[in-house]
Parts: sequence; structure tokens; C-alpha cells
Amino acid sequence: MRYWLFKSEPDTWGWSQQVAKGDAGEEWDGVRNYQARNFMRDMKIGDRGFFYHSQKEKAVVGIIEVCAEAHPDSSTDDPRWECVDIRALGPVKHPVTLEEIKAEERLANMPLVKSPRLSVQPVAAEEWALICQMAGVPEWAE
Repeated sequence: MRYWLFKSEPDTWGWSQQVAKGDAGEEWDGVRNYQARNFMRDMKIGDRGFFYHSQKEKAVVGIIEVCAEAHPDSSTDDPRWECVDIRALGPVKHPVTLEEIKAEERLANMPLVKSPRLSVQPVAAEEWALICQMAGVPEWAE
């Protein structure tokens, strides 16, 4: 299993909207960055991810699971763009802010810290475990 981080502006698509999609999940569409698209092409069903609210909140707020591998993005006719589908697994007990992530020396090399504009990014297994611990995430997420 691999781990990822999905960033979204809560005013555009927030955690509560993701949760409302239930087990069917929803396309992570609209990504127009080649590197982020390529990361989605690498994802497999069952991979886990952090759902991150960007903009004002800047925090990990939930855990998601990839429920469909890369396929054409339905929000465009341009064949270059693909996306995965994700479903919400559950909220984190304590949202982990970007400020807290930056303050943790062991997370200094995360793409979230080094390439903060990237909307889809990998998370190393060690980083995943540490943020899960900080967030009070149940064992099912690990």
C-alpha cells in the first residue's frame, strides 16, 4: 500500500462533501498539473490518503481510500487528463495543521512542506505513521 495527500479548498470541495459520497466515492477531477496526474496514475485501489483542507484551514482533516484507479477525467474532453476516485474512510480525531507539520523535524522533507502548491502528492510510510499518530487516527487507518 502507498500513501498520498489530496489537497482541496473546502469552499470548493470539502471533507463533508467527500463523506456524503459514501462508499461509491467521487472522482478527484480537475487536476491540471502533470506531476499530480502522474502520481494518480501510480495509485492502486486500496491506497490510503490524507484529505487536506487548503486555504484558511491548512490541515489534514480526514482519511480517504483510492476506490478506482486512473481513468479519463470526466470534467474535460482533453485526453491528457486522468483522475482516480476516492472515498472517505473517516475523520481524524485531531486535525493536523500545516504549522504543526512544519514544526515536526521528521516531516521536513514532505512535499507538503517543500512543494506546497502540488494538489496530489506522495506521503512516505514514516510520514504517514507520524501524522496518523499526531491526528489520533484509529488503527484501521494505518
